[in-house]
Amino acid sequence: MSGIVDIVNKIKQSKYIGQDAEFKNTIAITDTGEVYAAPDLAVINLMVTNEAKTVGEAMAENTKRMNKVIEEMKSLGIEEKDLKTVSYNIYPRYEYEKDRFGNVYGKRILAGYEIRQSLQVKIRNLENIGQVIEKGTAAGANDVGNLQFTIDNQDELKKQAREQAIDKARKKAEQMASQLNVRLGKVTSFSENFYVPYYGAMDYAMEKGIGGAGEVPDIQTGENKITVSVVITYEIY
Repeated sequence: MSGIVDIVNKIKQSKYIGQDAEFKNTIAITDTGEVYAAPDLAVINLMVTNEAKTVGEAMAENTKRMNKVIEEMKSLGIEEKDLKTVSYNIYPRYEYEKDRFGNVYGKRILAGYEIRQSLQVKIRNLENIGQVIEKGTAAGANDVGNLQFTIDNQDELKKQAREQAIDKARKKAEQMASQLNVRLGKVTSFSENFYVPYYGAMDYAMEKGIGGAGEVPDIQTGENKITVSVVITYEIY
């Protein structure tokens, strides 16, 4: 019992217990900085989809076609590090028993398997986008999609946007302090959010047996916007 009393007494002696917290007047300012730059990296997905009676047959055909797609990508100068399998799915395919008139009458039966394998390709030479699509589909990819443009090294652009946001926030704080007839003190807290959207351009389908999807489009990369939002809290007197 004496040990418990001793602990309680030590807690009561703490300088933080029973003392009023020190409150300071502050003002919080939010602002953003934006920098625009042309993208230097494209990311695209090439998918190979095929069906077969057995899983083994489907896997063999899918692997053969995807390996050919990968070979074509490497022939365009795309390095191994910029090729990544992002999905590999096997689905059973069912059909229903039908009579000679095509009417469903029986139970559902397993008809085969479908495999979908998706390869993500990073294209550092943006002039090669059309060739990636053309050679990829010719090699066996029957679905091309999720084409996005971004900036590979964003550090310098992020720095510029941050500096812009901080400068705007500081000027806004000085203006508000003048209007409120107070003086700005030191910064008590700072936080930021960084945002660079991926800009998607197209989905390009090439279904087997339909005759393709026509000409490869002339793709415009445009510009990306890098945004940094800051929240700065100042003491005021």
